[in-house]
Amino acid sequence: MTTGNTQIKNLNFGEAIAHLKSGYHVMREGWNGKGMFLTLVQGSNTLASALKLGYGEYVGEPTLADTVFMKTADNKLVAWLCSQTDMLAEDWVILAK
Repeated sequence: MTTGNTQIKNLNFGEAIAHLKSGYHVMREGWNGKGMFLTLVQGSNTLASALKLGYGEYVGEPTLADTVFMKTADNKLVAWLCSQTDMLAEDWVILAK
């Protein structure tokens, strides 16, 4: 991996997930929307502090799970769920950190 806009291309889903867990953004070349990518938000640590909800302070409260989000073409973050096509694709791209 190099710096700048350099990308690693033509990976499978397993390779993309491994990079996602390591802090990289990933995307598919086959996606239509410009600027779309996935990112992993580590629930209890990141989201709780961002929302200032006090998670972890009270007995019995729920914990926040790690969640994969998609940055959409219209600049929104949405929870992402993988399709069969995405899982079997060989056009995953790892974006430089």
